[in-house]
Amino acid sequence: MNWLIHDYREDDLATVVHLIDTTAELGQESVFSLAECIGALTGRQPAVVAVHDGAAIGAALACTAGERAWVMRIAIAPGWRGLGVASALLRELERRLVALRVRRIAYVLPEEELLGEGLHNAGYTRRPAAAYFEKTEPAAGPSVDLLEELGGRLLPGDLWDKVAGMEAEKSLIERRIVLPLAEPELAARHGVQPPRAIALFGPPGTGKTTFARAIASRLGWPFVELLPSRLADQGNLAAALREAFARIGALERVLVFIDEVEEIAAVRGDRPDSAAHGITNELLKIIPGFREQDERLLVCATNSVRSLDPAFLRPGRFDYLVPIGTPDAAARTAIWRRYAAGRPDVDLDVLVGASELFTPADIEHAARGAAQSAFERDLARPLPGAPEFAGATTADYLAAIAGCRPTVTPAMIDEFTADIATHARI
Repeated sequence: MNWLIHDYREDDLATVVHLIDTTAELGQESVFSLAECIGALTGRQPAVVAVHDGAAIGAALACTAGERAWVMRIAIAPGWRGLGVASALLRELERRLVALRVRRIAYVLPEEELLGEGLHNAGYTRRPAAAYFEKTEPAAGPSVDLLEELGGRLLPGDLWDKVAGMEAEKSLIERRIVLPLAEPELAARHGVQPPRAIALFGPPGTGKTTFARAIASRLGWPFVELLPSRLADQGNLAAALREAFARIGALERVLVFIDEVEEIAAVRGDRPDSAAHGITNELLKIIPGFREQDERLLVCATNSVRSLDPAFLRPGRFDYLVPIGTPDAAARTAIWRRYAAGRPDVDLDVLVGASELFTPADIEHAARGAAQSAFERDLARPLPGAPEFAGATTADYLAAIAGCRPTVTPAMIDEFTADIATHARI
């Protein structure tokens, strides 16, 4: 992606109106007139603008009425059609509409046209009236209020696609976890029981949280993270867990994520009256009830699967125990390619070789450091003008890699390998 998307501003009016006007004859029609679009823009209705090198290349705008919103127009400059700008604009517009507690989003096309296929792909359903496309968002009202109280939210819809590399783990999670939940009727015809609880284990920084968020994004379910430390602040952790899950049960659908679950499900000691023993017992009682409800998924993550109580991990509670390790060479190549953004002067093979044992988080940290170095170097240029290839070079990345201390050590890898043999269930 080589464009930025921002909220519509007043000084965008002339540019956006020009885009709407000049693209109307290019298969980007709308049932809303230019005057109506201008009225929405000046009336501060939700709108977003895509910009490349300071110039607007696309815009999307909507109008709202209670729980319903109408996408009035998506206008893309001719040279930018088919490059993903329209999808990116629609996603950003939807995020703003959901924040306004819009439940139903509709797009009316004047006749069959190419945009219809894109709307189908974005989750819209055609209704039997003209070419009327509508999308239903999770209900507003009490459920939304409860979600906010729990600290949950709907995540952007593209997080699954943004998981770079880790293709083996991604394929496994999609086949075993995402698809049975996304296609429950088909799964039932084949006797496949959709998972209700899974655990992700592996060294720190390997992407367990990223995968949990991506699963919620892929399913379109609200994401609620329960933080053991925050629950403990309420005084009685076991009671706080019980109350949180009782409130979560009122949501229509949800992915619940508990990171560092070893804090509340550690191996129980010999003292049955200990606080840790009681907390683990409470969680063991909660999970069966959680599993009884459809459109629910509990995702727990841990850096130390061997420290979890054996009863917590048995098949009756968790469907899969999925190992998430450091990215291999192919995965590191994909991750570095994303940060290098296709720059021809960056040697990906050199970066991949220099970043062995780096986690995705380590690579992101190094990439940010290299980008900052390049930014500061360009600021210090004595003469104006952009360099031939703006951004970090191979040398910048290598310097940043050399300055990083990898999160994962060889000893951790040995321990992780042993844990896979002992605990993995996929």
